[in-house]
Amino acid sequence: MKKSVLILLISILPIQAQTIMSVEEAIEIGLKNNFDIQIARNNRQIANNNIGKGTAEFLPTLDVTGNHQYASSKQETNSPFSFGDSDTRLTAGQVSLGWTIFDGFKMFTSNRKFKQLAKLGDYQARNIIENTSVAILRAYFNVVQQEELLDVAKNSMEISRTRLEKEKVRQELGSASSTDFLNAQVSFNNDQSLVLNQELLVLIAKKDLNILLGREPTTPINVNKKITVMSLTSDLDELLAMALESNSSLLIAEQNHIVAKEDIKLRQSAFYPRLSLGANYDYSDRTIKSDKFNTDVNTKSSDAAVGLTLSFNLFNGTRDKIDLQNARIEEKNSLLTRQNLENQISGLVNEKYVTFEKRIELMQLEEQNVLAAEQNLRLQQDRYQIGASTSLEFRDAQVNLLRAQSTLIAARYQARISRLEIEQLIGRLDIE
Repeated sequence: MKKSVLILLISILPIQAQTIMSVEEAIEIGLKNNFDIQIARNNRQIANNNIGKGTAEFLPTLDVTGNHQYASSKQETNSPFSFGDSDTRLTAGQVSLGWTIFDGFKMFTSNRKFKQLAKLGDYQARNIIENTSVAILRAYFNVVQQEELLDVAKNSMEISRTRLEKEKVRQELGSASSTDFLNAQVSFNNDQSLVLNQELLVLIAKKDLNILLGREPTTPINVNKKITVMSLTSDLDELLAMALESNSSLLIAEQNHIVAKEDIKLRQSAFYPRLSLGANYDYSDRTIKSDKFNTDVNTKSSDAAVGLTLSFNLFNGTRDKIDLQNARIEEKNSLLTRQNLENQISGLVNEKYVTFEKRIELMQLEEQNVLAAEQNLRLQQDRYQIGASTSLEFRDAQVNLLRAQSTLIAARYQARISRLEIEQLIGRLDIE
């Protein structure tokens, strides 16, 4: 009884350890652990932290300083006004207030710019998250593809193994030629080699996926061996409109243009006067201990001052004018960059749409090829059993099926990746 329970537990444990990871789970793990995404989120937080009146210099500055000094002096003089040898102790403190009341509207523009930079940080983080998610999906579907190709290679190897075993029996019985047996041996060895190479590709694909998920490269992964390719629900014009509205790269370019326009206003503020409020309060306590008079001389003082300062730069080597000119050129460049990117994205959407349609057609064609190759292999197997077909004809049918199945798997993968590229371009990733 104990032995039966132990056997049952041993048979169950591997099943539990090999939990299948879904696409949604892969994305969830990647969004949590991927290092690029973590850095993007931190940069976005920095941009959000910079929003405030303090960073835009709306608020005053208040500084407090204090010091304590001790000095010793030895003097030899016949002056009756000298303290002679003395020790001096000084304690002093200062409180100063500075507040810019007007700086050519720079503080208001800076505040708006920081808000736009925060929005830019959101778009940049979204772009990195999208790119990483697409990379994870590519890697996940590649694992599926390589696993499916491995299954096809193993199935072909088993067909070759069965053929080799039959040829071996027939040779022992004297009813088969050495050529048929050797051909079967070569076919089996080739299929074994294909399986070994494909196993390596599976390991590499899983390593790549683990790295994107922020995990140890050797972490075991089991995926759902199925790639579903859904048809597009929108036509080309609708896809183009969605891309121009929601593409993250285009949103970043547009936001950069907005920030560039705010930079022009910042440079223009240098041509206005600057009005500042300043206030100070000073306190000092000085004590001189004189050996000559055998007495302490103590002096305490406190001073307060408040005032307004108006400043206006008349000439600084045309630096302000050059900065303004450069800011305007940068704004034009950012606009040109956005227009160029918009044109490129429109072209890419059109290209990927046509590519997806063609790959769907190719996938359907390959499905027909697989059905035909399967039927042909079954026919050749029957003919081979009764001696109506040669070993080479049988092998050709087997290789044709292997090639057709591999091509179909690759076609499904490529069609799914094409759809994924369209989803990224229009800013609407559909995780299946």
